[in-house]
Amino acid sequence: MNIGGRKISSGEPCFVIAEMSGNHNQSFDRAVEIIKAVADAGADAVKLQTYTADTMTIDSDKPWFRVGEGDKPDSWKGKTLYELYKIAYTPWDWQPKLKKIAEELGLIFFSTPFDASAVDFLEGMDVPCYKVASFEVVDIPLLKKIARTGKPVILSSGPSSLEDIELALTTLRENGARDIVLLHCISAYPAKPENMRLQTIEDLRKRFNVEVGLSDHSMGIEIPIAARVLGACAIEKHVTLKRAEGGVDSDFSLEPQELKELVRTIRNVEKAMGEPSYDSWSPQELEEKKSRRSLFAVENIKKGEIFTERNIRSIRPGAGIHPKFYEEVLGKKAKQNIERGTPLSRDLVE
Repeated sequence: MNIGGRKISSGEPCFVIAEMSGNHNQSFDRAVEIIKAVADAGADAVKLQTYTADTMTIDSDKPWFRVGEGDKPDSWKGKTLYELYKIAYTPWDWQPKLKKIAEELGLIFFSTPFDASAVDFLEGMDVPCYKVASFEVVDIPLLKKIARTGKPVILSSGPSSLEDIELALTTLRENGARDIVLLHCISAYPAKPENMRLQTIEDLRKRFNVEVGLSDHSMGIEIPIAARVLGACAIEKHVTLKRAEGGVDSDFSLEPQELKELVRTIRNVEKAMGEPSYDSWSPQELEEKKSRRSLFAVENIKKGEIFTERNIRSIRPGAGIHPKFYEEVLGKKAKQNIERGTPLSRDLVE
C-alpha cells in the first residue's frame, strides 16, 4: 500500500497514525495545537473522524441509545449516543483548514467517514485514503461507497468475527479497493493488556493475506511497541494535549511527549530488528571479535620443533588461527623460531 507517497508494509518503517478524535474539545485552536504536537512528535499521519450526531444516530433516550457501562471513560457514561456525538464530532468546516495545516507540517491527513455524505465530503477534500472504524465493519453500503473511490483503505477489526472481516474485505475488493491494511483492534476504552491478544496480528496476516497493524486503545506505549516487534505495519494511537484537561477520548490518549517517545522507541526497535544474518559484522562487533580465542605459542618454539599441547594453546585474543585447526597443527613442525605470545599463522607451520 502507498499513502501519500509513503509505502506501508511490514518491511517498511511503521506507519504511525495519531488519532485526534474529539480531543479538541470543540476548540479549533486546540485542534491545531494537537496537529502541531503530532508533527513535532515525528508521527506520519494525523486522522480525524467525519460525522455529525445526526449522521451517526438519532436523538432518542430509549435504553439501547444510551452508552453502556462496560469499559468506557467516565465522561461517556450516562449520556445518550446522540449527546456523546454532539460533543465529540469535529466540525466539518474545520477539516479542510486542518488538512492544509497538517500537510504544511509534513503530515499525511485523512479521516474516518461514518456515512455516505462524509465520503462525498472527504472526496471533495481529496484525502489520500480512508479509515473504516471497528463498528462500521458491518456497514456494507458504507464499505462499497468507500471502496468505489479506489483509494487505499485502513480497516479496524474491533469486535468483528472472522466472517465479518472476510465479508468486509471481500466487499472492499469487489468494489474497487486495491490496497487494504487491516488493524487488529480491541474495542475497550481503555483496553487492558491481558485482553490485547497481539498474536492475532500474525494470524490475521496469514488468514487474509493482508498487511496488518494495530489500532490501540491501551494505556501507555508498551503494547504498540510489542505489536511492531510482531510485525505490525501501522500503529494508531489517540492523542491529546493533556489528559487532565479532559476530552471524550482523553482517558486512553497519549500526551505529546508520550507520542514522541513511542515514535522514537519504534524507530530504534526497527533498527534493532534488521534482517537475519550471521556474517555481517558491525564495526563494534569486528573489534570485539578480536576477543575470541585463537591459537598462540605459549612457550618459545625453535625452528623444526614439533607443536604440542604444551607449547601451543587456544587462548584469548583472536589474533591467531581458528581453534578448529588445533588438532591439525599438533604434531607438525615450526617453520621458524617462534617467540612465546606469538599468534600462530599458516606461514609458521610446515
